[in-house]
Amino acid sequence: MAEREQARRAQAGREHVRVAVIGSGFGGLGAAVRLRRAGITDFVVLERRGGVGGTWHDNTYPGCACDVPSHLYSFSFAPNPRWPRSFSGQAHIHAYLEGVADNYGLRPHIRPHHDVEQLTWDEDELRWVVETSRGTLTADVVVSATGPLSDPKIPDIPGLEGFGGKVFHSAEWDHDYDLRGKRVAMIGTGASAIQIVPAIQPTVGRLTLFQRTPPWVMPRVDRRISGLEHWLHAKVPMSATLRRQILWGVRELQVSAFTKRPQELGLVQRLALAHMRRAIKDPETRRRLTPDYRIGCKRILLSNDYYPALAKPNVDLVASGLKEVRGNTLVAADGTETEVDAVVFGTGFHVTDMPIARKVKGAGGVTLAEAWKDGMESLRGASAAGFPNFLTIIGPNTGLGNSSMILMIEAQLNYMVDHLRQMDVLGGRVALDARPSAVHAWNKFVQDRMRRTVWTTGGCDSWYLDANGRNTTVWPGTTGEFRRLTREVRLEEYAVLRPKARAVGGVPGPAGRSSKQEAAA
Repeated sequence: MAEREQARRAQAGREHVRVAVIGSGFGGLGAAVRLRRAGITDFVVLERRGGVGGTWHDNTYPGCACDVPSHLYSFSFAPNPRWPRSFSGQAHIHAYLEGVADNYGLRPHIRPHHDVEQLTWDEDELRWVVETSRGTLTADVVVSATGPLSDPKIPDIPGLEGFGGKVFHSAEWDHDYDLRGKRVAMIGTGASAIQIVPAIQPTVGRLTLFQRTPPWVMPRVDRRISGLEHWLHAKVPMSATLRRQILWGVRELQVSAFTKRPQELGLVQRLALAHMRRAIKDPETRRRLTPDYRIGCKRILLSNDYYPALAKPNVDLVASGLKEVRGNTLVAADGTETEVDAVVFGTGFHVTDMPIARKVKGAGGVTLAEAWKDGMESLRGASAAGFPNFLTIIGPNTGLGNSSMILMIEAQLNYMVDHLRQMDVLGGRVALDARPSAVHAWNKFVQDRMRRTVWTTGGCDSWYLDANGRNTTVWPGTTGEFRRLTREVRLEEYAVLRPKARAVGGVPGPAGRSSKQEAAA
């Protein structure tokens, strides 16, 4: 008891905010805008880097760009009439997010270089204790917008620590290291790798691509957006809205092929093979580049210059994953040996094992990582049982295989605002904790629908799947359906928590209402 009282006194001198948002990418900045539009200004955005942008701040590798059309990869409430290309590059997307921070008055709320080290739920005070690299504060609600593409993953390769050259991940590009004339190994063939390969191929001495699994690659229908289009979108905003709606509608129509009728993807697969044949003339190379799984099972990649780059004389394709490193020699699983000066890992991120989960301690001191030891699951992609007033943006099963994540983010922001509204309606100090039964029911609904999808039946092992082979990443439906299902918080799916009664002068105080009583009220 004395320890609890001492802790309360220590907290009394701490800064307290109604909402603490973690991360300043699309999710974090979107949350900040929506909070201000809801009349909530008592919030902070904690950002571990020195600037805003999230993954678009961190990823600055050569060729970095988005594979979703620009007019769809932006907030509906913050249209940009002057996107330079139909698919924009990293610099333009980062500049867009900087503009959102400025135009919506978010700078006073943003705290750069505040790396969140620990989040602990205080069951007595019904608030989160947020420990950062710059000090500690408390918050009624925490919104985690760290995103799944924030913590790079480098595989544990035997001998890598003894490599004598340069090693870095695509998300931590070393711009001080000059690749000109160097022998470079690219590890991985994901979305980043197929942009990096053609960008660095003309300048490196030799480029060796280690391909564990070939991707399906479709043409990238990219072009410069004309000055006339810029003028029209600026003067007639409805034209930009219509453009966005068309882009959205086409992708909504595609969803059933991914989620219900994967066999319909056969035509798309033939188009991808034709795209490869136009650039790769050698039959043996085409064979090694042809996936053995159905298109869509892994993320479909877009590029016009990836295959042409692989056909260049200074590029070698090793159709095998990296097994070990011996000095400056890389050894593939098939025994191929390659001596290089630099190794670039394009091996993705911690998606199904997000590092933030190890830092979050909920009710009873259980970490989110412990709660998710058998796989991530949360109510409507936002709330995990035992973690009251903790909301996740881009949580479990909210990812997409064919459309813009901004649509899903905005749906989850609607849910966040309604969570706060429900707290206001209930009145007083209150917390909402997702009921385990509701979480399990939601995830059964999701996983039952997942059985027919191409991500389950397509015959691949993708980063969508966790260690147990369960897809805890992708949403098996349309964005419109997800928006409807997350439009409001349903109180019956939550336990409503009130502060526990405290003893006064050694005499127990009046009993507080239990979670069940409050939920029924």
